[in-house]
Amino acid sequence: MAITVQCDIVSAEQEIFSGSVETLVAAGSYGDLGVYPGHAPLLTTLQPGPVRVIKQNGEEEIIFVSGGFLEVQPHRVTVLADTAVRANDLDEAAALEAKKHAQDLLDQQHSDLDLSRATAELAEAVARLRTIQQYRQSK
Repeated sequence: MAITVQCDIVSAEQEIFSGSVETLVAAGSYGDLGVYPGHAPLLTTLQPGPVRVIKQNGEEEIIFVSGGFLEVQPHRVTVLADTAVRANDLDEAAALEAKKHAQDLLDQQHSDLDLSRATAELAEAVARLRTIQQYRQSK
C-alpha cells in the first residue's frame, strides 16, 4: 500500500474532494507544484487551472480551480478554491465562448479596468480548456 496524505479540496459552495492521496499537482503562483506525503509545510496562492489528484488506489481525478490557496501541513493538504469543478463537469463549449468573449473585450478595451477584467476572464477560460484537455488525456 502506498504512502498517502489526507487531502481536502473545498470551495465556497461545497467540499468537492476529501480522501487519501498519493500525489497532488496544482498550478501555483510560480508554476506547477507537486505535493507528496512528507512534503514540507507550505502556503501558496493558486492560479486558475487543473488540480490533479492521484488517489490512494492509483486512480486519477482532475478538478478545475479558478484560484485560491494551497496549504500543506505534515498530515494534510488543503485546497481552498474560489471555485472548484470536477473536470468531467466542465462545459467545453461554454469555455470556448468565454475565451472568445474575453478576446473580444481585449480587442475593444476602453480603460485599464476593461483590460484587467478581460485578462482575468481570458486566463480563466484558457485554464478551463487546459483542464478539459488534461482530463481527456488521462482517460
